[in-house]
Amino acid sequence: MAAAREDGVLSALAPAPAGPARPLQASVFVCVSCRRPRGEGETGGDPNVPHVEPGRGFAAALAGALADEANIDVVPVECLAVCRRACTVAFVAPEKWTYIVGDVEGEAHVAEIATAARAYAASETGILRWADRPPAFKKGVVARVPPTAFRPERAPT
Repeated sequence: MAAAREDGVLSALAPAPAGPARPLQASVFVCVSCRRPRGEGETGGDPNVPHVEPGRGFAAALAGALADEANIDVVPVECLAVCRRACTVAFVAPEKWTYIVGDVEGEAHVAEIATAARAYAASETGILRWADRPPAFKKGVVARVPPTAFRPERAPT
């Protein structure tokens, strides 16, 4: 289990705080440690640092966009190990396929990723049809990972 630090980032080493139980259909993990060079005239974060961490603002904006969705959590995390594709998010739920999506761009993609999160939470398997995926999701998929209990219909040859 993990616990939030003061800055809202989860630490995998500490136990998660106890809270009221609710049915959870999906979590969207947002990497907040990815960095990219600061663009000319770009604001946000510490202006004295030559890079930005786009995930921090994206996590907050996505949480706001999904605030009315009781069954979807937006969880900022230290690292999803897809540093070259900042900002990266992961769609995760018990017994569903996991998607890792990179190249998410702040405000421009909040609505699209929120739409994908709703579709993911509503899906039975977590697999989203290509036609139902928003453009940022289609372009940014890094991986689709099967649920831990997944076993193929037939043995690999």
